[in-house]
Amino acid sequence: MSSMLAYVGAIASVWLVVGILLAARFYPNYNHSKQFCSELGAANSPTRKLSPIINNYPLGLMFCLFGLFVALSSQNEISKVVIGSMIVVHGLGTWVAGFFPMDSDPYTREPSSNCKVHSWAGVVMLFSLLIAPAAVALSSTFPLWLRMFSVLCIVGCLIFSITLAKAYKSRLNLGLHQRISYGFQILWLFVFSCFMAV
Repeated sequence: MSSMLAYVGAIASVWLVVGILLAARFYPNYNHSKQFCSELGAANSPTRKLSPIINNYPLGLMFCLFGLFVALSSQNEISKVVIGSMIVVHGLGTWVAGFFPMDSDPYTREPSSNCKVHSWAGVVMLFSLLIAPAAVALSSTFPLWLRMFSVLCIVGCLIFSITLAKAYKSRLNLGLHQRISYGFQILWLFVFSCFMAV
């Protein structure tokens, strides 16, 4: 059972990609390069109800299960408790982001209360999967290759978070920058999950 839980992080990483692609098929003219992932579950979107059901809710559960597995397998290693806790927080943030949809227009001047909660959940999700790989990078209990890989993923995520902010202002390919930024975090989760399973 424990070995199966170790792979849940990797399964969640693949599920996320497949789930977004699947939901987008039911959203007419959805553009992955130009639109946020969250627009699939935005208020009044064609996939408002579908997207959280196939993405946020099952993903949140998988993140929480994997995070708990990591934390409980810590054997008094503070780093694993921190890593596991941050992955659980990411899962909780995923649930909240699914339950409280963003506005259909990401450029609305006065965001709704739901959109504000959604945005803060996104911030929590971002930082939780920056802290988790940082804990790996700073811990001598992990092999050097995993620590360096964690640093690479953190740097990649931060760089494309900056380019995402610029893309948002210019309204140009913001979906692409978001996917690359989050992609580094999901890639880290996939590799870390496989490492825990070995």
